[in-house]
Amino acid sequence: MNIRAMIHPAEEGGYWAEIPALPGCITEGDTMDEVIANLKDAIEGWLSVAND
Repeated sequence: MNIRAMIHPAEEGGYWAEIPALPGCITEGDTMDEVIANLKDAIEGWLSVAND
């Protein structure tokens, strides 16, 4: 499954990301690698709650 994420620089440093197709699914990280890993967790969590 491909899900489009939008990654933005955070004002305080690092990055924050959102998944427009999954309302309320957002995350953050200090590095690009961290925010991408956190995105995977956030998507899994969002989908798990949506399926309950």
